[in-house]
Amino acid sequence: MIHQINPDEDDPNMDLGRFIHEMSYVRDKSKEISLGNIRLDIVRQDKEGLVIGEVKKSSKYAKSARMQLAFYLLELKERGIEAKGELLFPKEKKKEEVVLTEKVEWELREAMEAIRKLAEESRPPQARKIGLCRKCAYKEFCWA
Repeated sequence: MIHQINPDEDDPNMDLGRFIHEMSYVRDKSKEISLGNIRLDIVRQDKEGLVIGEVKKSSKYAKSARMQLAFYLLELKERGIEAKGELLFPKEKKKEEVVLTEKVEWELREAMEAIRKLAEESRPPQARKIGLCRKCAYKEFCWA
């Protein structure tokens, strides 16, 4: 993404993710917004303040989903907007709260720095097949 390379939009996993996103939390869909380089699935106000929701098809990769949502919360914080996050897994009927604590922010900034360093390399790292490759919408770039 940092090099403006988009995933295969026709990938079946991308289609499934879009379907789950569109069919879940229908009442909140009117609250979806884009802000700079991020797209927030659900934005709503509750008793405690602003809540940002991120819809995922599975909790299998909850750690990366948490980091994605933490990144969105950091982007909002840097714009002067305080919010909390919710990861939503409709197929599993699960919800997980995400809060941008100092520890989470530190971990996120470390990951962002590692990504920046990787992106500045003149060549991509050698392709290495891992379990995630099977369902990745970018797989053709690595293995074509």
